[in-house]
Amino acid sequence: MFDFPLRATATMNLHLFIVTGLLVHCVFLASIFDIYFTSPLVHGMTPHYNPLPPPAKRLVLFVADGLRADSLYEIEEDGSPRAPYLRNIIEDKGCWGISHTRVPTESRPGHVALIAGFYEDVSAVAKGWKENPVEFDSVFNESKYTWSWGSPDILPMFAKGASGDHVYTYCYTAEKEDFGAEDATVLDTWVFDNVKNFFHAARSNQTMFSKVNEEKVILFLHLLGIDTNGHAHRPNSREYKDNIRKVDEGIKEIVSLLEDFYGNDGKTAFIVTSDHGMTDWGSHGAGHPSETLTPLIAWGAGLNYPQSVTSQAFEDNFLKEWKLENRKRVDVNQADIAPLMASLIGVPFPLNSVGILPLEYLNNSVHFKAESMFTNAVQILEQFKVKMTQKKESTLSFLFTPFKLLSDSEQIDILRKARSYIQQGKYNDVISLCKTLIILALEGLTYYHTYDRLFLGISIAMGFVGWTSYVILVIIKTHTNLMRTVQNNKASSVFAYGFSAVGIFIAFFLLIQAYPWTYYIYCLLPVPVWYAVVREFPVIQDLATLLLTFPLHQSIGFLFVCALGIEILVFSFFYRSTLTVGLIIFAGWPVITQLWAQAKMLSIALSIYVVNTTHSSLQHKQGLPVINQIISWTILASSLVVPLLSPTFLFQRLLSILLSLMSTYLLLSTGYEALFPLVLTGLMFAWINMEQEALQYYGLSLKPKLAILNFSYSTDITQFRQLHLDDTRRSFFFVFFIVTAFFGTGNIASVNSFDPASVYCFLTVFSPFMMGGLLVLKVIIPFVLVSCAFEAVQVTTQLSSKSLFLIVLVISDIMALHFFFLVKDYGSWLDIGTSISHFVLVMSFTIFMMLLNGLAQLLTTKRIELWGVTKYHAT
Repeated sequence: MFDFPLRATATMNLHLFIVTGLLVHCVFLASIFDIYFTSPLVHGMTPHYNPLPPPAKRLVLFVADGLRADSLYEIEEDGSPRAPYLRNIIEDKGCWGISHTRVPTESRPGHVALIAGFYEDVSAVAKGWKENPVEFDSVFNESKYTWSWGSPDILPMFAKGASGDHVYTYCYTAEKEDFGAEDATVLDTWVFDNVKNFFHAARSNQTMFSKVNEEKVILFLHLLGIDTNGHAHRPNSREYKDNIRKVDEGIKEIVSLLEDFYGNDGKTAFIVTSDHGMTDWGSHGAGHPSETLTPLIAWGAGLNYPQSVTSQAFEDNFLKEWKLENRKRVDVNQADIAPLMASLIGVPFPLNSVGILPLEYLNNSVHFKAESMFTNAVQILEQFKVKMTQKKESTLSFLFTPFKLLSDSEQIDILRKARSYIQQGKYNDVISLCKTLIILALEGLTYYHTYDRLFLGISIAMGFVGWTSYVILVIIKTHTNLMRTVQNNKASSVFAYGFSAVGIFIAFFLLIQAYPWTYYIYCLLPVPVWYAVVREFPVIQDLATLLLTFPLHQSIGFLFVCALGIEILVFSFFYRSTLTVGLIIFAGWPVITQLWAQAKMLSIALSIYVVNTTHSSLQHKQGLPVINQIISWTILASSLVVPLLSPTFLFQRLLSILLSLMSTYLLLSTGYEALFPLVLTGLMFAWINMEQEALQYYGLSLKPKLAILNFSYSTDITQFRQLHLDDTRRSFFFVFFIVTAFFGTGNIASVNSFDPASVYCFLTVFSPFMMGGLLVLKVIIPFVLVSCAFEAVQVTTQLSSKSLFLIVLVISDIMALHFFFLVKDYGSWLDIGTSISHFVLVMSFTIFMMLLNGLAQLLTTKRIELWGVTKYHAT
């Protein structure tokens, strides 16, 4: 008679635990961005520029979005250059090389590096790489006037970030960025035509004519056609290569136009480059060489002429492939282009730039180069000094540890020497000294930027260990038969006072150092978590007593197997073949057969039709048919509702879920990966059957037939049993299958592992959030299938879903802590990005599986009755 209040209390405590766990894991996930992805920008610096007159009055910047270095430089099969005009520039007029970009290889970060000189932090992704998450300076902002033509995704961000109204933008509409359009080269043709019209109009407009003839003028042409054709048709396609030829012809026409307009005054500098490259399958975002190697060609006022060489030392074989062995190649980092442009037209170096001026591109006196290098060094040193001051002011004096390699006296000494060498005409010594200062200042910037990293890392690690320990204690306390000692309330009060005092001390310590509010969360979170652990000390005592009753080798063996299983899961993130070992083992299990013959797959047949007709339409450049788009969105919207119309018997409901979700998956597939959900579901049925067979080991002689099992049993608390050590294996299998499902459909840690064509049944016009959402949905579908199978396993083994899920939480938290310690900020950018993405992925798994657990229960246990008619099934 008192059963209902007990159930209500248990349910309330469970909901509180789930909400708390969700919040704790959100904090853990957010912490990585405060530790590794905070904005590197500082403000309050003074502009610096070369006092000597610049070589150029104006600069023309061509950025061919998505252009790979090899695609531009390589020779056609018939021996002719793909871009004859630019090839001629390399041979006879200018200098060239490769610009090395950094991850993420997206349009906005690439343009920020080119034009502002710094590598943007990940906070910009929240704005779709379009808006300004933080204010920053740029070459455009420092110019007298800047005119820009191109994409509405790129141009406005530099106009909004500029002080004043001297940055003008001319954009086409966003709807023109259509991957399914007949010809994406029209985007570049639009730019070239509008530039021609602009200068034609300037001849008859005195005000405009006066402005374009000023000094310190920049013309920026953003050419998006190559990127769009690369996404739609791949970089090795005829369309992509033809677009390169179109751009080459357009650049030739614009250069001729400008030389004629300015009367061949020799005061125009030209730079051609790209924001990022592209993979062979038409995507970008990660750190593959095809994405990070972009072309750089510069000629005109103040820029070097071609230099003949007999040999060059580069690790790659590009020079021979491109037949450019005899023309000196000068590689740069992408951020180095910003100070190069500033030096050419005589504007202050962007205040936030970390680029190092590439002197080998300059054709000027050694004095000019020395002054430019000195300006570059002072500009970067200013950032270092501001960063150091900020950190010093926010840290207690006895705790502050300065960057010892660049003390105040060392700064003064280097600057004094450099200025003295300039006066003495020792310009090469100035250049060498300034390069040393720049390197030290950049190291110092990194030092102060990561000053609190160890402190925060320890706090997060303590929170991780404390939370995982608490979950283990909750499992033992509520889901096992372990006897518990009576709680000592007096000791609990002492613990409460002690932990409260620790919390107050930490809060006061953070307050007097003016740390941001997020630091309070990271540092105070371990306090209540560890208090919750210590409160369960009687459980810890009982557990220790129980473990001592087991033979030592048995306890060590169990812990070793658990650790080995988790390490295998961690290892699979680096070597996918690890998953194959597990799948080979599972392949020997009983496979459920004769399930598919009775299924009527109307939605799947419709999906196949939509995919085929959409592909045919896009192949003929007729765009996305509206009817196909409507059908696709309708199938997607109904995929989570249709399963709720079927009976809740185990096989019938699982089959209904598969057919509904597979229809959506088909629409998001481009090839054989469409078979993955089918194969995965077959494996899930084998798993369910194996777990049901294993019930005999618990002495349950009467095993219910799978055909009559009903998901409604999972809501009946009287059907549950206590946990057993063997249940750890079930939870491990679930995590293993989740990881398998994740890598089976594509690695979302690397954006470039997905084909943009996956979303073409739904939309073809560029929309980063919509496309990203559809790709995430594609990843989620196998997760849902595995989660529903996990619900079925819990029904067949008579376990509470919450008890098994708590074990899953422990396994995933241990994995996350493992990856937290594997995060690094050294080595290649690919390694750094990979290490961070692994942690974010596992943390996302943990948070996501909490939500997925609820979705799986909804899909398996709930049913919608149409027209008020309830169907009853005999058992």
